[in-house]
Amino acid sequence: MESYLKENFGEVQAKNSSEEALQRWRKLCWLVKNRKRRFRFTANLSKRFEVRAIQRSNQEKLRIAVLVSQAALSFIQGISYSPPEEVKAAGFQICADELGSIVEGRNLRKLKVHDGVEGIGSKLSTSFTDGISSTGDLVDRRKQIYGINKFTESPVKGFWLFVWEALQDTTLMILAVCALISLVVGIATEGWPKGAHDGLGIVASILLVVFVTATSDYRQSLQFKDLDKEKKKIAVQVTRNGFRQKISIYDLLPGDIVHLAIGDQVPADGLFISGYSLLIDESSLTGESEPINVTAENPFLLSGTKVQDGSCKMLVTTVGMRTQWGKLMATLSEGGDDETPLQVKLNGVATIIGKIGLFFAVITFAVLVQALFSRKLREMSHWSWSGDDALEMLEYFAIAVTIVVVAVPEGLPLAVTLSLAFAMKKMMNDKALVRHLAACETMGSATTICSDKTGTLTTNHMTVVKTCFCNKIFGSVDSSSLSSEIPDSAKEILLQSIFNNTGGEVVKSEGGKIEILGTPTETALLEFALSLGGDFHAERQASKLVKVEPFNSTKKRMGVVLQLQGGVFRAHCKGASEIILTACDKFLNEEGEVVPLDEASINSLNDTIEQFASEALRTLCLAYKEIGTEFSANYSIPFEGYTCIGIVGIKDPVRPGVKESVAICKSAGIIVRMVTGDNINTAKAIAKECGILTDDGIAIEGPDFRQKSEEELLEIIPKLQVMARSSPMDKHTLVKYLRTTFQEVVAVTGDGTNDAPALHEADIGLAMGISGTEVAKESADVIILDDNFSTIVTVAKWGRSVYVNIQKFVQFQLTVNVVALIVNFSSACLTGNAPLTAVQLLWVNMIMDTLGALALATEPPNDELMKRPPVGRKGNFISNVMWRNILGQSIYQFVIIWYLQTSGKSVFQLDGPDSDLILNTLIFNSFVFCQVSC
Repeated sequence: MESYLKENFGEVQAKNSSEEALQRWRKLCWLVKNRKRRFRFTANLSKRFEVRAIQRSNQEKLRIAVLVSQAALSFIQGISYSPPEEVKAAGFQICADELGSIVEGRNLRKLKVHDGVEGIGSKLSTSFTDGISSTGDLVDRRKQIYGINKFTESPVKGFWLFVWEALQDTTLMILAVCALISLVVGIATEGWPKGAHDGLGIVASILLVVFVTATSDYRQSLQFKDLDKEKKKIAVQVTRNGFRQKISIYDLLPGDIVHLAIGDQVPADGLFISGYSLLIDESSLTGESEPINVTAENPFLLSGTKVQDGSCKMLVTTVGMRTQWGKLMATLSEGGDDETPLQVKLNGVATIIGKIGLFFAVITFAVLVQALFSRKLREMSHWSWSGDDALEMLEYFAIAVTIVVVAVPEGLPLAVTLSLAFAMKKMMNDKALVRHLAACETMGSATTICSDKTGTLTTNHMTVVKTCFCNKIFGSVDSSSLSSEIPDSAKEILLQSIFNNTGGEVVKSEGGKIEILGTPTETALLEFALSLGGDFHAERQASKLVKVEPFNSTKKRMGVVLQLQGGVFRAHCKGASEIILTACDKFLNEEGEVVPLDEASINSLNDTIEQFASEALRTLCLAYKEIGTEFSANYSIPFEGYTCIGIVGIKDPVRPGVKESVAICKSAGIIVRMVTGDNINTAKAIAKECGILTDDGIAIEGPDFRQKSEEELLEIIPKLQVMARSSPMDKHTLVKYLRTTFQEVVAVTGDGTNDAPALHEADIGLAMGISGTEVAKESADVIILDDNFSTIVTVAKWGRSVYVNIQKFVQFQLTVNVVALIVNFSSACLTGNAPLTAVQLLWVNMIMDTLGALALATEPPNDELMKRPPVGRKGNFISNVMWRNILGQSIYQFVIIWYLQTSGKSVFQLDGPDSDLILNTLIFNSFVFCQVSC
C-alpha cells in the first residue's frame, strides 16, 4: 500500500506543492461519502486562480495609471477639488475616494492639485512631527469618514450549518430513505409501535452520528478561527499625540504617521514623507518581482507590499477594503491552506479501503439476497412475497449501505486536521504560532535544526561590556572613567558616529520617560553613548544626514554620510570588526590624534577582536572618513581610507535552558547546527557553551564555505556544526545540500529579510516573533513568539506527538474496519445472516470518525517521544509492522468473538445482547491495542 500511496499521492509536499499535484490527488479520491466534509480543510484552488487574476489586473492598472499620470502632468491648470459637506463638517478637507484615486492610481497630477504630500497631510488634519490626535471624538470622526483598517472576512459558520453539511453524506441519505421505507412497511404490516422499531433505530443512529460529527467539526472550526486571529496580529511604529508608540495595524487611520524599516510590511496605502534608500517589493500585490524605488518624486506606497531595503516615514491615506490589498486579502482568505502530505496520504488510504468496502458491500448484499431466494425456493414460497420479506430485503440493503459507511474511513484525513488543530492550539500556549498546518507534522520528522545565534540561542538583551578606544582596553565599562580617559576630540567623534550611524532612535514616551527604539545591538550602543553624557537630539541637529546605507547582512555593515557645518562631508561606518578594519588605514591614538595604521597596530586590534570574541562577546568596529565638499545623495558611500574610532564588545548571554534543549535534540537524533553572521571565535565560544560544537565537529566561516568544491562540501557538511560570518545565501546553500543531497528534513530559523530564501527552501521555516521582520514571518511556517531555542524543541516534540497520534488512530480505524467487514461478510457467506445490524454499524462509524479521533488524535506529547530516532524523509507512515499489528489484532478479535458465543449457537448467529457485546468488545480491544502498540 505504501508504494501505491507514494506513486499516486506522494507528489504533494509539505510546502510549495504544484497546483497540478493538488488537483491530481483530488481526482483520484472519487469514492467520497461527503465531499463538503472531506475537503473542508483543503485549498480552494478556484479562489487562488481568482487571486492571480486580481494580481494581473493590479499590475495592468498600475502600469496604465503611471502612463496616464505622466501624460496628464501638463494639464494641471484649471482643475480644482471641493470636498463633500460631511467631510468638511468632520474637520477634514479631502474625502476617502479622492485619496484612494491619488495613491492607488499613482496620480501625480491630482497630488499636485492638493499641494503635494504636505497638502494632503494638512487636509487630513495631521502633523508630520506629532501625528494625529486621539483625544475626544477625533478618532471616531476619522473612522466615520475614512473607515477602519480591517478586511472583509468570511463569516463564522454557525453550528446548524455544520449539521447541514454532515447531512450531505450520500450513504446517510440512502439509509434515511431505507429508514423511511422501513417505517412505512413495518407500521403497515406489524402496526405501531412494533413495526417502527427498526426504522426509528436507524433514524436515531443517523441523527446521533450527524450531531456528534457536527459538534466535533464546529469546535474544530472555532479553533482555526482563533489561530487565524493570532496569525494576523501585526504591530507598527507610529507617531501619535507627539509620541512614538506601537499600535496594531488594525487601529491605523488616515493621517497616521508610520515608521517603516527593512523587512516591514506596508500596513495601508500611503505617501512617502521622508526616508533613505527605500526599495519596495510589490510582488504580493501585482506579481511584479522587480522592486520599486520610492522617493519624494514617486511617493506612492501600497498596502501589503514589503520594504526590501531602506527606511521611511509614511503618511497613511487609505485603509481597509478601500485598498487593493484589502480586496485581495478578502479573496485570498477563502483560498485556504494547502493540504498536508499526511492528509493527502490518508485520503488515499480512505479511497483504497473504500473501494474494498464497496466490493464487500455488493458481495454481502448479493449473498444475503441469494440466501433469501434459496430459502424461499426450499419453502416453495418464491411466488409469494410478504411485507416481512420486503423488510428483510430492505434490511439487507441497509446493511450493505452501512458496510460502505463503515468501510469508507472518512474520518482518517479529518483526524489529521483534528490532531493538527489541537497541536496548533496547544503550541500557541507554548509560544509557537503555526502558520501552516503541514509544519506540525513535518517538524515531527526533522533531523536537523539550523539555528541563528543572536536572540535564539542567546537572550538578545545586549550590553556593551568591553571597549577599545585610543589604543586602550576598558575592561568593565564605567562611564565616568571612560569619559575622563578618552580625549575630548575622540569622544566627540565617537558620539557623532553612534548617534548618527544608527537605525535606532531615542524618544520620549507618553509619560516623559526616555525610551530607546531599535534592534538590541543598536539599543546597546545608544545606551552606551547616553551613559557617556551624549545628547542624541542635539547631535542629530548639529549635522545634516545626506545618505544612509542601512545594515545589510550580506555586507555586514551600515554607513551614513553627514554634511557638517562649513559644507564638508563626513562618512561613518560600523559593522563586523574584521571587515570594517580592512577598510581602515588610520586610527586614533592615545591623544586622540589621527595616525597611520601600521602592521603592529593592525595586529594589536585583531588580537583585541579575537580576545573579545573568545569571551563570547559580539564585536563591532566604528570608523569614519572625511570626504571633502563634493558629495551627492546619488553617490555610493566609499569603503576605503577610513579612520578606526574603536572596537566595542557586546555581551549577549546564552539563554537559560538552551544547553539542556540541545542535549534533548541530540538524544532525539536531531543535529543542531549554528549559522550566524558573527565572528567565528564568538560563534565557537557560544556553540561550546550551548553544547553544539563538539571535539570532532567543524566550524567554518562563510567565505571559506563558498570557496569549497562540491566534493569538499560532501565531506564537510555532515560534520559541520558552526558556520560563522555567513551570508543569507550561505545559509540557503547549506539548507539545499542538507535537503537534497543528504535527504535530511531541515528546520531553519531566521529573523531578517534576507533569511526569506532559506526559510522558503527549508522543510520547516522558523521565524522569530520578537526580532523577526514581517518578511521573514511571512516566509516562515512557524513563528517562535519568544525567540527561544527551547520553544523550537517543544515544536519538534508536538510534531512527533501528532505523527504518533495519527498512527494510533489509523491503526484503530483500520482494525475495526477489517474486523467489522470480515465478520459481516463471513457471516453472510456462511449462514446467510449478518450479526451486526445497520444500527450497530452506524454506532461503530460514529465511534471511529468522531469519538475515537477525539480520544486518540488529541493526546498530548510526553518526554519519551524525544528519546526515539526521527522518522526522517524516507519513513513510511503505514509500515509493515503496523499492518502486522492490524492483522494480528483482527485475528485476536475473531478469537474473542468465538469465546463469546453462547451454548449451542454458531459464532455467526449471535444476536441481540450477544452482538452488542461483540461490538463493544471489538471497539474496546482495538482502542486499547492501539494505545499500547504505538
